[in-house]
Amino acid sequence: MKRRSSLGLLALLLKAPESLAAPAAPGQASIVAVRVWPAQEYTRVTLESDKPLSTRHFMVEAPHRLVIDIDGLDLSPGLRELIGKVKPDDPYISGVRVGQNTPTVVRIVLDLRQPVAPQIFTLAPVAAYKHRLVFDLYPPVAADPLLALAQEGSKKPAAPASPPSPAQRAEAAASAVNDALGELIQKIERPPTPPLPPPAAPPTVAASKPAPPPPPAPEPKIDRLIIIALDPGHGGEDPGAIGPTGLREKDVVLKVAHKLRERLTANPNIRVLMTRDADFFVPLHERVRKARRVQADLFVSIHADAFITPQARGASVFVLSDGAATSAAARWMADRENAADMVGGVNVGTATKDANVLRALLDMSTTAQIKDSLKLGGEVLGQIGKVGRLHKPRVEQAGFAVLKAPDIPSILVETAFISNPEEEKKLRDPDYQDQLVDALATGIARYFAKSPPMARKRSTTL
Repeated sequence: MKRRSSLGLLALLLKAPESLAAPAAPGQASIVAVRVWPAQEYTRVTLESDKPLSTRHFMVEAPHRLVIDIDGLDLSPGLRELIGKVKPDDPYISGVRVGQNTPTVVRIVLDLRQPVAPQIFTLAPVAAYKHRLVFDLYPPVAADPLLALAQEGSKKPAAPASPPSPAQRAEAAASAVNDALGELIQKIERPPTPPLPPPAAPPTVAASKPAPPPPPAPEPKIDRLIIIALDPGHGGEDPGAIGPTGLREKDVVLKVAHKLRERLTANPNIRVLMTRDADFFVPLHERVRKARRVQADLFVSIHADAFITPQARGASVFVLSDGAATSAAARWMADRENAADMVGGVNVGTATKDANVLRALLDMSTTAQIKDSLKLGGEVLGQIGKVGRLHKPRVEQAGFAVLKAPDIPSILVETAFISNPEEEKKLRDPDYQDQLVDALATGIARYFAKSPPMARKRSTTL
């Protein structure tokens, strides 16, 4: 009987070794999920666990490696998944090794493609997340965004391929917007044409030859670039709102921003800075800082609403408020969007200094910025109203953190309620996305036509 029981237990062990793995010791943490977010700007690695994790790390050269020791953790199948999460085109990580360094310490070795300046920090549970341990791998020297824009020239940035919209409508709209922007820039840069001299008095003696025509005036050189900052909301660890069928806000607004960038940069005198051009997290204060570093002429943040009931619908445009919000809904929306840092996972240790600087700048004066932002918001809202339903017929105001650049007209566009089944379906439709892009580009062009930006010399400093 004992022999039969032993054979049965042995067969069970051979059949399902994973299911009978020893549980974590009392007090030790268990890995819930591992995620990797690669991007040119930085790569983020996140380990989510049911208990907080304690770590030590150090760098190794020749070749470059980052070594992280995690206390109170057993090597588990969930942790081994990290090896397969690294993509071949990750700009910073070439490979991952995971091992049990001591009975209570797991060692993770990240093989690096280049030197990095790592930031390693923990995040307390928030929203759907439990405890998170985060490794952010930044380059030692950040890229200069102004230089990158200057080097773009007349190249069109790559945008995700999408099924063609009704060709004639899209091409006509694009041409109209580009023509309007082109005329605008000519007005900004072209000096006034001097008056023609009065005609000379007729000669008393007939000339044997007609006078040669005067040489044509040289075309003035247009060197004033308009820079527009596009800010696709959320990203990376922060999915934003999620629709009834699973459409994520961070994905749809990134697609709209890519299409809008392509539309705007069809004009060679326009450059577009995107606060994120892929699926990664950017803190709210960093989005503002990026726009200020390139001295953007406009800042347009793109989002998709969600509400507690699926009946809410319609697009909205918001600008900053220097006091109370214009409605309870606007205040609720600002509070929701301002919570993005908590969900996305901001490194408080490095963000506090920049946030304090921006807060001080905001205290200087925002009256002029809000006035210009209301003009921009009005033009954009008017065009979006031609595409679909508006949630409110006027531009609303609230304390959105991402709109707090004191010297840049800034708006936040909620394109639709992604929580509404009908509007989620529209947001998923490439043709509807194109209509939104047409409306946004036309609204921007109309704003510039009425409020052309003043000439200024750009620098790479704040």
